[in-house]
Amino acid sequence: MTPSPADIQFFSQLAGPFTGEELFDCLADVVFFIKNQRGEYVVVNETLVTRCGRRSKKELLGLRVDRVFPAPLGTSYRAQDERVLRGGGAIRNQLELHFYATGGRGWCLTNKLPLYNRAGAVVGLVGISRDLQAVNEGSEDYSSIARVVTHMHTHFAEALRVRELAAAAGLSAFQFEQRLRKIFQLTAGQLLQKIRMDHAVRRLRETHEAIAEIALRCGYSDQSAFTRQFRKATGLSPLEYRRTMVVTEESSKLQAPISREHSNTKS
Repeated sequence: MTPSPADIQFFSQLAGPFTGEELFDCLADVVFFIKNQRGEYVVVNETLVTRCGRRSKKELLGLRVDRVFPAPLGTSYRAQDERVLRGGGAIRNQLELHFYATGGRGWCLTNKLPLYNRAGAVVGLVGISRDLQAVNEGSEDYSSIARVVTHMHTHFAEALRVRELAAAAGLSAFQFEQRLRKIFQLTAGQLLQKIRMDHAVRRLRETHEAIAEIALRCGYSDQSAFTRQFRKATGLSPLEYRRTMVVTEESSKLQAPISREHSNTKS
């Protein structure tokens, strides 16, 4: 979300950049990190340090994920980072089984978002992985759900039916819905709508594609159906949203010199 002029003025008053590091140090069930354009850790929380079997944050800073986690996991996580850093968009609610140097393992929901400079270029990423069950707890296997959710993320433009998705996971429709509610606090239909809306918002913000084309790419039969669902989810029509983003981004660019001036004065 593009900061408003008031937001820019507020953050310019802070003694240093706000990363949320100390806040995330308080959460034992959440791994938190910020990485630079090279994919190297620049901020980590204590939970990540512990999970990786390190003694201090300094042992992780400056390393890429494939030097922290063994292959093939480290390679997979590095590929995720590269996708985000190269402008491939955010990774949202990626269901993953993590293995740690301490011997622990656990299912997590991972989110990675790009970080932009004032010119709109990706200069890094921020991410979290939230535990779904305690590390070393082996009571439930989410691997089949993970495969189906990945399928939803890559085939959201198709006509996906809950019964067929459940069968692919080896579950009844009821069991499938119950597990999704437990993991995402969403029904299968709501999760699919969220995936489609996330993709639509990104295309409206980052491309000049016609709204009718975006509707088809996001799995809607026509522009009217897409517009109704988009307005229901955001309170705006797709066109209103696109216009709002253009105005907000232009305002942010105009405020950028003011922000730098405040920063220079403060220093």
